[in-house]
Amino acid sequence: LDTLPGVDRRGAEVLVAEWGTDMARFGTASRLAAWTGVAPGNDESAGKQRSGKTRKGNRVLRTALTQLAHAAARTKGTYLSSLYQRLAARRGKKRAIIAVAHSMVVSAFHMLSRHEAYQELGSHYFDEQRRHQLVHRLTRRLEHLGYRVSLALEPATA
Repeated sequence: LDTLPGVDRRGAEVLVAEWGTDMARFGTASRLAAWTGVAPGNDESAGKQRSGKTRKGNRVLRTALTQLAHAAARTKGTYLSSLYQRLAARRGKKRAIIAVAHSMVVSAFHMLSRHEAYQELGSHYFDEQRRHQLVHRLTRRLEHLGYRVSLALEPATA
């Protein structure tokens, strides 16, 4: 677990002490996140989505995970830091920290159930998902600033 960004030896010890190493008792990653208290809340009625609060969950584990999420958000060039930056700009810092903690729980669940190390997706993961939208938005932004932009698809040179 200490291969996760922001998780040190002590943090991994806390997670293993509270969860154990057998993930079969939780069944799915969403059940583990709900038991931990970092699952996103859902409050919907008659097609209206209202603000949903998270569960209280395990107090010790939730506190430890938010501290680990703060550490992960401060790492450079990682998926978790870019996730935090994206969400904090739109939803606020506290909600972004809970979302990072949720992502860490899901990753930890899959790591422990599959017995494999963490695989970093990188800080450019979200940019690569919607590359054409990013290019379109940035060219429109440059044109709005008064530049004339013409794009050519060429292989990148080192």
